[in-house]
Amino acid sequence: MFSFPIQILPADVAAESAALNAKLTKGVSNLTNLTDDDIDIGSTPKDIVFEQDGIEVYHYHALVEQAKVMKTPLLIVPPLINGYEVADLQPDRSLVRNLLNEGIDVYLNNWGYPRPVDKYRNMDDYINGYLDETVDFVRQHHGVDKIALLGICQGGAMSTTYATLNPDKISHLVLTVTPIDFDAYKANHKPHEGLMFTMGGEADVEQLVAVHGNVPATVLNESFMMASPFILNFGKYADVIDILDDRQALQNFLRMEKWLFGGPDAGGQMFKEFVRDFLKGNKLVKGTLEVGGRKVDLKNLTIPILNVFAEKDHIVPPPCTVALGKHVGSKDYTEVPIATGHIGIYTGGLAQKVLAPTVGKWLRDHSA
Repeated sequence: MFSFPIQILPADVAAESAALNAKLTKGVSNLTNLTDDDIDIGSTPKDIVFEQDGIEVYHYHALVEQAKVMKTPLLIVPPLINGYEVADLQPDRSLVRNLLNEGIDVYLNNWGYPRPVDKYRNMDDYINGYLDETVDFVRQHHGVDKIALLGICQGGAMSTTYATLNPDKISHLVLTVTPIDFDAYKANHKPHEGLMFTMGGEADVEQLVAVHGNVPATVLNESFMMASPFILNFGKYADVIDILDDRQALQNFLRMEKWLFGGPDAGGQMFKEFVRDFLKGNKLVKGTLEVGGRKVDLKNLTIPILNVFAEKDHIVPPPCTVALGKHVGSKDYTEVPIATGHIGIYTGGLAQKVLAPTVGKWLRDHSA
């Protein structure tokens, strides 16, 4: 007589159905009662201290005694194509808060949301214009000759370029999951690693910008999700059922979704130039990059550098980041791996214990 290999007892089915129904009921209640204020991101207390053409510079309130705050301020440079809140997603998972707790005086350059007219802004405008004016403001505000930079992903590539061109203004360079060599991933890469670079290299960016002006955030989001389509399009939503009855866990999930889908468009001309010169041309490591008529030679980058990368990064694979070490002129170069992914380096549990303390100790050890 045939016996079904999996024994399903009516009592077990009833119990599981009841538990699921209770979870869904609580989940609906949680979702109904949550407001936009409950899904706050970028909530660390701060002041807007400088503004220019829709770009805001934040100065965060100290979280330690003033006597313990480092004299050299740190300016965070986020990517242009993501919201700055990745560095301050939620109170217990915030790079900004963690840096403040290390006694670092933190500023952040929020690039904002480009207006239609901003499609004409180019690389020179952002690096030799807006970023340079922000750096000068922070230097003057603190009465110091040099400040430290911390770059996030694309913001790291921009920070590297800026620091190379302005060694008289930057004392330390900290990079996190930063693309430097856009071809380095091609040797022995795993499936999906560097897929963003491959897709970007094949994209008709000229046509994309001609049609849209500024590249819509929805187009960018769809491209990011294609880097890991099952997990980012289906898997994470299937997993939500497990946390529906946990208000705090649900809030944290929705914070991430708010950041992911609330990001800015990409300014048209800058997007074209970044894809052309960095992603396709790989000019930064080839020594052929020019910004505003000024050549960017990484051998001129001689300041102390801390280069932090994510070992499980499929967006910016580690080889693309660590390639920096063999191109710069600095003899004070340090690499730190963290066993996490591209976004997890800012929001993951392990990163909360590693990233900011590492940056804090490195800055203290390298301060005059």
